[in-house]
Amino acid sequence: MTAAPEGVAARAADAVRLPDPWASEAVTVVMPTYNEAENLPTILAALFALPMPGLRVLVVDDSSPDGTGELAERLAAEQYGADRLSVLHRTTKDGLGRAYVAGIGHALEQGAAFVVQMDADLSHPPEAVPQMLGTLLSTQADVVIGSRYATGGELADNWSLHRKFLSAWANLYVRVLLHMRIRDVTAGFKIWRRETLAAIDVASVASNGYAFQVEMNYRTVKRGLKIVEVPIRFEERRDGASKMSLAVQLESALMPFKLRRGLSRKG
Repeated sequence: MTAAPEGVAARAADAVRLPDPWASEAVTVVMPTYNEAENLPTILAALFALPMPGLRVLVVDDSSPDGTGELAERLAAEQYGADRLSVLHRTTKDGLGRAYVAGIGHALEQGAAFVVQMDADLSHPPEAVPQMLGTLLSTQADVVIGSRYATGGELADNWSLHRKFLSAWANLYVRVLLHMRIRDVTAGFKIWRRETLAAIDVASVASNGYAFQVEMNYRTVKRGLKIVEVPIRFEERRDGASKMSLAVQLESALMPFKLRRGLSRKG
C-alpha cells in the first residue's frame, strides 16, 4: 500500500545526508505533469524536505485541465519561492519524451549541474535522490538509475502478477534486442550530469512516451558512458490515472528495432 502523504515527507526528512559540498550541488528535478494536482503538494513537500539546499524543482505542465500548472505557480509564489520551484507551461500535450526534452533543456539553461528525471505520481521515492547523487559523485558515474530490478529493488505490493510479468518481460525484451546490461532499462527515475546530457545530445532524442527512457539509455551505452543502478522501491501511483496509452505501448515496442537499424539518425 502506498505511504500516506505525511509518511512520504517524513522519509524525505530522514534521507541520507551528504557531506558538503555534495549536499549543496545545483540539482534540478524535472517533473512532467498532466492532471497531477492531487499528488503535486505531497511530492513537492517531500522533495523540499530533503537535506539538499541546492535542489530546485521544475514542473513541466502540459496544460493540465485539473489546474496542476496553476497550483504549481501558487506553491512557488506562496510557499517555496520562485528560486526553488518554477513552472514550464506547454500548450501542446505531445508526450512524456517531448516534455522531458523541453524541461531538461530549460534546467540546463538555468544552470543545473545535475538533472533528475522523476514522476509526479509518488511512484518514485523522493528520499532516494540524495543517495543517487552521492552514488553518481562517488562512483564517477555519468548517470545513476533508480532501479526496480537491481539487487534489493522492489515493486509495489499491490501490483498484480500479470503486471509484474509484463514489466519484467518488457525489460528483458529491450535488453536482449539492444544488448544493454542495464537491469531496469525502462526506468524513469534517473540523475544525470549535465555533461552526459550534452554528450548524448538530449535535444535531438527522437522518441516519445516511455520509449524516451530506452533511447536515452541506448545513447548513453553507445557512447561508452558509465551507468550505475541503485535499488529503489517502486510504488503504485497514489491518485490520478496512468498515462500508458496504446500508442505509447506500440512506440515502446517498436523503438528497439528502430534503434538497432539506425533509424534514429541523430543518435
